[in-house]
Amino acid sequence: MVRIGGTGVMVLGALVAAVLGVLLAVALRRRLGPVTAVAVAGLLWSLVAIALVTLVPTRPDVGIVPADTRSESCSWDYGGPSGTTFEVLGLDQRTLNVLLFVPAGIFLVLAAGRWWSGLVLAPLGLALLAAYSLGIELTQLQLARLDRACDVTDLVDNVLGAGIGSLVGLLLLPVLRPWRGRLTKVRT
Repeated sequence: MVRIGGTGVMVLGALVAAVLGVLLAVALRRRLGPVTAVAVAGLLWSLVAIALVTLVPTRPDVGIVPADTRSESCSWDYGGPSGTTFEVLGLDQRTLNVLLFVPAGIFLVLAAGRWWSGLVLAPLGLALLAAYSLGIELTQLQLARLDRACDVTDLVDNVLGAGIGSLVGLLLLPVLRPWRGRLTKVRT
């Protein structure tokens, strides 16, 4: 049986996704302009990075989680004990869950901000990011092999992070002006 997991797999996957994202941004630059091209590629990269961080087992040796130890439902204990038991770089799990979705919110607003329809696309995209987080939590519940837990606190923190990212994206819109970036040919 092939066992895949651990932070090395997550980082490698994120790096491969970043290289593909750069290639996509270069391919889209002439059509969409540099800001929107980077925002679209960045949004796709952030969605892949979120999936890697939340759906790849934390250790390669997880193996099979016995059915009798598998959780049958999501935890509704908001702010439960897991928030303080897991730390990376001095940040607790709740903070990391918020930070994980901030780039997706920023890139979403910058990608949608190119068009007037972005006034509808950005809130719709924010709702889709919330649905993405819910899908991840339900996947964690169903796939016991991941050795992950479905938790309402994670969902709330993820949506909060996407919302913060969207606000940052709104603040960046007048600075980056993605609607002005398209390269056009002037006919003479």
